[in-house]
Amino acid sequence: MPSFDIVSELDLQEVDNAVNNVRKETETRYDFRGVHTEIDFNRKTKTISLLTGDDMKIRAVRDMLISHFVRRKIDPKSMEFGEPEKTSRGQLKQEIKLHDGIDKDSARKLVKIIKDSKVKVQAAIQDEQVRVTGKQIDDLQATIALLRETDFELPLQFVNMKK
Repeated sequence: MPSFDIVSELDLQEVDNAVNNVRKETETRYDFRGVHTEIDFNRKTKTISLLTGDDMKIRAVRDMLISHFVRRKIDPKSMEFGEPEKTSRGQLKQEIKLHDGIDKDSARKLVKIIKDSKVKVQAAIQDEQVRVTGKQIDDLQATIALLRETDFELPLQFVNMKK
C-alpha cells in the first residue's frame, strides 16, 4: 500500500551557516558599530541566543536571521522567539528556540486535518512523524496538496513516498 511520512526536520548545518552569516553581517553594518552584539547557536539544545544593545537592534538581527534562513531554504516557522530580557549591563538578550520534529499535539492536529478532508487515507502518529497510507497515490498527492495549502504552525516536509 502506498505511503509517505510527514516530518519537520532542520538541517543544523544550514542553521549554523545562517547564524554565522548574520554574525558577519552585524560586524560590518554601520548601525551596529560600537555596539556589543553576540549571536550563539547551541546545536544540542537547538537554541540561538542573542545579546545586543537595544530593541531596534534585536528587531534588526531578527529580520537578518529570517532573511538568511529563507536564503538557505530553512522555513522561518521553525523559530520561536522568546521575550527580550534586560541584562545587568543595560543590554537586551533573547532566546530563539528551533523546532525540530512534530510534537504529539501538532501530530494530532495534522491527523485531524487529514481526517476532516474526507480523502481516503489513514494517518498514524509514529514518534516525531506522521505516516499517511492510502490505496491510491492520487489520494496521497491530494493529501500533500491539502497540507501545503493549510497554514500549519510548523514547517512540514513530505518524505519516504513508497508505491
